[in-house]
Amino acid sequence: MRKTLILSVIFVVAMGVTLSAQPMNEQQVQNEAMVETSVTQGLLYMVEEEKLARDVYLALYEMWGNRVFLNIAKAEQQHMDEVSAVLHDKEMDNPVETSEIGVFHNAEIAKLYDSLVAQGSTSIEGAFMVGALIEDLDIHDLQRSIEATDDEVEIWVYNNLLRGSENHMRAFVRQLGRYGLDYTARYISDAELSVILSTR
Repeated sequence: MRKTLILSVIFVVAMGVTLSAQPMNEQQVQNEAMVETSVTQGLLYMVEEEKLARDVYLALYEMWGNRVFLNIAKAEQQHMDEVSAVLHDKEMDNPVETSEIGVFHNAEIAKLYDSLVAQGSTSIEGAFMVGALIEDLDIHDLQRSIEATDDEVEIWVYNNLLRGSENHMRAFVRQLGRYGLDYTARYISDAELSVILSTR
């Protein structure tokens, strides 16, 4: 059963869109807006966090028309599909199965969505900074989720999402560099960010 699930998730990854992200200036989100995850709620939280990223990037694409946001939003949809496959295998309700853009079951994520979209509306630089911040948070939470489970399918999926988030972070930071801006890590360490940015 696990082998079948992994193969189905690999298929989802193979069919996904390759994205190129681009970086910019970031606006800090209040730490209290972030949701603590537990072992039992990790998958449910993560699928909504991936939806948060997708929905924010779609909103920023509508505002600024920069295809970086659209490309990464497509990748975030792929991430949602991967986690959804695991939820389906575990016969767990999927909180994002029918959710509209900007609609979340988790109230704290809903508040975070509003805050990030507002920050990203200030300028294109601010929008790219929001993108870097989202990936920063995502990497941090994925690392915690990996540490919190011994389920090999979950770990495989989380590691795949982690690689995607690192790619997105590099892309957003590249975009920020075009504006002469740097990104300072908020959730992962400076050392971790440096390693991510120096890796291809």
